[in-house]
Amino acid sequence: MTILTPTNNQAGLPDIGLLTRLASEFFATLPGGLPAPVNVLPGGTSFGPLAQGPQLPGTLAPGANVVPQTPQSAHALVASTPSLLPHSAAPNGLPDNAAIIPPAMDSRIGGQALGVPPAHTNDVPVTSAKPPAGAPAPASASPFYFLSETNGYPAKPTVFELPREDRVTAQSFGLPGADDLRALLSDNPRATKVQPETPAVAPGGVSPFYFVDTERSPHGYTGQAPNADAARHPPFDVNAIRRDFPILQERVNGKPLVWFDNAATTHKPQSVIDRIAYFYAHENSNIHRAAHELAARATDAYEGAREKVRNFLGASSVEEIIFVRGATEGINLVAKSWGAQHVGAGDEIIVSHLEHHANIVPWQQLALEKGAKLRVISVDDSGQVLLDEYKKLLNDRTKIVAVTQVSNALGTVVPVKEIVELAHRAGALALVDGAQSVSHMAVNVQEIGADFFVFSGHKVFGPTGIGVVYGKRALLDDMPPWQGGGNMIADVTFERTLFQPPPNKFEAGTGNIADAVGLGAAIDYVQRIGMENIARYEHDLLAYATYGLQPLPGVRLVGTARDKASVLSFVLQGYTTEEVGKELNREGIAVRSGHHCAQPILRRLGLEATVRPSLAFYNTCEEVDKLVAVVRRLSSARRL
Repeated sequence: MTILTPTNNQAGLPDIGLLTRLASEFFATLPGGLPAPVNVLPGGTSFGPLAQGPQLPGTLAPGANVVPQTPQSAHALVASTPSLLPHSAAPNGLPDNAAIIPPAMDSRIGGQALGVPPAHTNDVPVTSAKPPAGAPAPASASPFYFLSETNGYPAKPTVFELPREDRVTAQSFGLPGADDLRALLSDNPRATKVQPETPAVAPGGVSPFYFVDTERSPHGYTGQAPNADAARHPPFDVNAIRRDFPILQERVNGKPLVWFDNAATTHKPQSVIDRIAYFYAHENSNIHRAAHELAARATDAYEGAREKVRNFLGASSVEEIIFVRGATEGINLVAKSWGAQHVGAGDEIIVSHLEHHANIVPWQQLALEKGAKLRVISVDDSGQVLLDEYKKLLNDRTKIVAVTQVSNALGTVVPVKEIVELAHRAGALALVDGAQSVSHMAVNVQEIGADFFVFSGHKVFGPTGIGVVYGKRALLDDMPPWQGGGNMIADVTFERTLFQPPPNKFEAGTGNIADAVGLGAAIDYVQRIGMENIARYEHDLLAYATYGLQPLPGVRLVGTARDKASVLSFVLQGYTTEEVGKELNREGIAVRSGHHCAQPILRRLGLEATVRPSLAFYNTCEEVDKLVAVVRRLSSARRL
């Protein structure tokens, strides 16, 4: 706004008082009743009602640089003075004036002339001029939805208290609870549903479902399930979890991907993908061998991942955690290091009928090499191991018992704690294959009592090519290295070599550093969700899928043990497993069909192959419904 001097008044132009009054009336008409500025001129103007303080000697009056010093004609002023005459409103209904005082110089909060909502009057006291008479009173609530007390964010901060009880139940996920499932199996499918406040318990006082009991054992739950730690684990939200996995947005054959092949490999959350990318962008170096900064970063990241694994497994020391390529390499390490040293002719090695080939072949090779014998724990028709038969196999020639904690082909949860304890009573060691268990249930190697425990990173939402061997420190100290090379030596001459202590003794050469770091990120992810939450959700989802498939004509469920993880094998009469798998794939549903690298157990049950949907905590009931719909369609058209 151009300032008019007294000299201008002599030219017949309006005086300062008139301009001030016009400006005040103009600002009073702005939306929201914005008061007129207290000072429309720069501070310190030396004339009229806006004078502020004395002028220092020898200086220009404040604001004098913006005041014309010589008379100017009205025509000259037109180019620099905004018109005060009425004109047509903008099409959007907003004022087209510029603010005279920059927001940083204005003592008011915000400014509607700039399109900024005023601060809520209940929160911030605002000093403003009294509104003109007849002006509408300001509204008690902000006109902006995001400042309203009833919409969006409240004007005043709200303190939210998380409930102390955040038990994850079947009803929490919209899945059937124990009573619902019993109703589905009863003669009256329309039985009234009961929503118990606590998990249903069988007459003996123990829930028929291991995932709702309290005290966690390595092979399931007994008692009543513990509450999840509300401060540590957020409420379980499968839709929020799905957003963490970018591959679940993929489409296959034009249909949304449904990933039911989790027993083969699990997908990776964005946090794992980002962590690996960050390593290569900012930390990439070999470890333990240099004094430069990137070597220190890479070493810290790698050893930090080892500590995360130690905590995840409940091991007593990071020196008991060895990084390998996967569970298969881990079992081979134990067989070729400990086994080659301690197993001899006439000794016996025990495995179960449920084992993956990776927990059969290395022991078979060792037995052939040493003249030892491989003995097998029997299973019943449901796929559960027979402990009484196992006890008969144990004797003073037994050197090691190697069993899976969860069957990859059937989902059977094996009572590994009892198996380990019985092995120790017989003077034998025990190895537990946890490849299929670590993604479904909490594991504590000290509680289990295992001498060795192995798992693969890609089965627990981590990268491929990385796995872990846990071994008791005393055993690792006594074992010779199974590979030789860099990183695992303390000193080398041509006459002899001194090895590093565990775990470095078993990590020859450059390890898979980045993927070890990625495994650490995967462990962080599942621990934030909570393994107890994961176990409950997945078992409810398994029950939902079981009671969807079981009634279909021609469907035979394979593996019906009481304690199961979320693996659901079946065959469909009139179709090969490959035909079922291909038909599911046409609908975007990924399942495994074949022998699943577990031929002995399938042959024990009279089969060569099954269709194997295997579930994870990012799968949903809607996805299960799609699977059931395809199988139902095939069932109705099956060849008898």
